[in-house]
Amino acid sequence: MRLVSKKKLGIGIIGSGGIAQGAHMPGYAAIPDLCEIVAVADVNEETARTAAQKFNVKHVFTDYRKLLEMDEVDAVSVCTPNYLHYEPTILAFQAGKHVLCEKPIAMNAKQAAEMVAAGRKAGKKFMVGYNLRFAPTSQLLKTYIDAGDLGEIYFARAQALRRRGIPGWGVFIDKSKQGGGPLIDIGVHILDLTLWLMGHPKPIAASGMTYAKFGHRSDVVGFMGQWDYKNFTVEDFAVGLVRLENGATISLESSFVANIPEDVFTSTLCGTEGGALTHPLTIVREQHRSLQVFKPEIPNPNINTHAAEVKHFCECILNDTE
Repeated sequence: MRLVSKKKLGIGIIGSGGIAQGAHMPGYAAIPDLCEIVAVADVNEETARTAAQKFNVKHVFTDYRKLLEMDEVDAVSVCTPNYLHYEPTILAFQAGKHVLCEKPIAMNAKQAAEMVAAGRKAGKKFMVGYNLRFAPTSQLLKTYIDAGDLGEIYFARAQALRRRGIPGWGVFIDKSKQGGGPLIDIGVHILDLTLWLMGHPKPIAASGMTYAKFGHRSDVVGFMGQWDYKNFTVEDFAVGLVRLENGATISLESSFVANIPEDVFTSTLCGTEGGALTHPLTIVREQHRSLQVFKPEIPNPNINTHAAEVKHFCECILNDTE
């Protein structure tokens, strides 16, 4: 494993709102032997200064391009709203920076492909913030799968379903800024985890439907605050079927609002030698002509997955690994 010459990374934060102050910046601050946050940028100067003061950051900008001009910045976290992921990522690569971009990667597949290509052209690391991979239970299940304990996984059902979970803050209901509703917000998390567990086979076809049955109504209760129903422009339910190159399929369901007994966030994996649920981690196998259902117990199952994600990003840069 080849180590890069620099022993400690300089980190820049582009967009210093909730996800930056609640996840990325605490993650970097927790590993001072690997990195230091040297600059933050946000169009809202008060937000940027609040973040800088909280994490003892010296440089504050309202234009992230100024941050990218700093030689001290080796890598950036892009923590802007979805519609502002593309340009900062492209410009960061052009400036020779590594990039950790919050999920989803972009507003559409065309932007995403261009961002990946820009990273490869620059020879820099590019990581998207799918932190569920770093949960100890996810890591353990991946070990089971890679060891062949589930056999060939031929089907998965990925579900990210809220009963009354339209966020009453931010731009989550604005398609022009968010790109979509529950699918692009929470559905991407369970889809990424499912694809990763399956070895990320190439998708060859996808079909789906979206529904907006509740978001425009004033008589629907919100468990995450009341949203502006008059300006609701995203779906509140999405369903899809993805066919993969290896013959497997994934059924995907995601909702902000649904009349179901409880919220559901899990992926069900069906294999030839066993099956599994991701949340709570459950393994099903046939032994001695009986079905065995068990829930593995592991130490420290509730680690901060955002912190683990940020640490992995830094280690990949410093050690030139994936």
